[in-house]
Amino acid sequence: MKIGIVCYPTYGGSGVVATELGKALAMRGHQIHFIAYSQPARLSHFVDNVYFHEVSLMNYPLFEFPPYETALTSKLVDVVKFHQLDVLHVHYAIPHASAAYFAKQILREEGIYIPVVTTLHGTDITLVGQDKTFKPVVAFSINKSDGVTAVSESLRQQTLDSFDVKVPIEVIPNFIDLSEFKKYNKDHFKKAIAPNNERILMHTSNFRKVKRIEDVVKIFDLVQQNISAKLLFVGDGPERKNAEEMCRDLEIGHNVRFLGKQDAIGELLAIADVFLMPSESESFGLAALEAMACEVPVVSSNAGGIPEVNLQGVTGFMSNVGDVQDMARNALYILKDDETLQQFRNNALDQARRFDIENILPLYEKYYQHIRDNYNSNLMYNI
Repeated sequence: MKIGIVCYPTYGGSGVVATELGKALAMRGHQIHFIAYSQPARLSHFVDNVYFHEVSLMNYPLFEFPPYETALTSKLVDVVKFHQLDVLHVHYAIPHASAAYFAKQILREEGIYIPVVTTLHGTDITLVGQDKTFKPVVAFSINKSDGVTAVSESLRQQTLDSFDVKVPIEVIPNFIDLSEFKKYNKDHFKKAIAPNNERILMHTSNFRKVKRIEDVVKIFDLVQQNISAKLLFVGDGPERKNAEEMCRDLEIGHNVRFLGKQDAIGELLAIADVFLMPSESESFGLAALEAMACEVPVVSSNAGGIPEVNLQGVTGFMSNVGDVQDMARNALYILKDDETLQQFRNNALDQARRFDIENILPLYEKYYQHIRDNYNSNLMYNI
């Protein structure tokens, strides 16, 4: 199939999932066309059957802000026509799904028909979608899509609760590439971080409020009062400054390292003993899954789709949002001895294998074909 994929090209979860999905589909012989305002971060090297189309923005004095949705619509029309795509798969409801709808109407006027699949990732529903400014457009875009998927059952239910959705939503979970995320031998790196065999706790995110970065610091503070431990922060964002100041105030800064944005997340996870995710909201918990694939047990909140990934008492533990005391107790339980830690490591990897991209990819292929067949059938009936 010839598949157009529209996504944000940044390091955010939706962009990562969209890019990895496209690359994997290309490896299976599909022709993949990425359409975005810049090259996706995970599309850093040549992949056969993969094409990239940049959405160009012109600055006109008439517009205070560049009209990205209009530019994206025009680019979609051009790519679909020139490359004769079979399906458009847009990640994130707005502006991608709405632009795809407009492009579909323009193409229809020219006798070209193409189905649109929209994948909901989280904040397009739980945050942006709740804003009165955008809510009607989000609902319209979902209902005008030919197929809709959500990355977790929790997100599917949130969507149904928040919008008057008239189309079925298929749950196709996020995935992990176990050839990339795995337990690397990085003992030399671990020795540099923890020279006295301290336990290493780790957190990765974009450091937004919803990630509850201060809770990570509080949990670690309680843990390090009981055992020798180090904390690694990977990522960057608006809450980093507060976290750094908090570490100084608690006088634990010598045991905490802020590593900033990193590409080789798997290699960093290879030295971690526990992954902390106290988030207020998570549509799925992709960062937790990446940790589990690297044999790192997870101590998390029970928000959103996390319970569909982190199994209570098996791959780690979950607590209510904000209950840092319980999260610290759970981390200490996992870390109490090597035998207990190893059992949690084994369980984490077993669970991660369920979400291997090789298991999830056929679900998307089957769904594309189902949507395309239905679309063509309805088209012939209407004609």
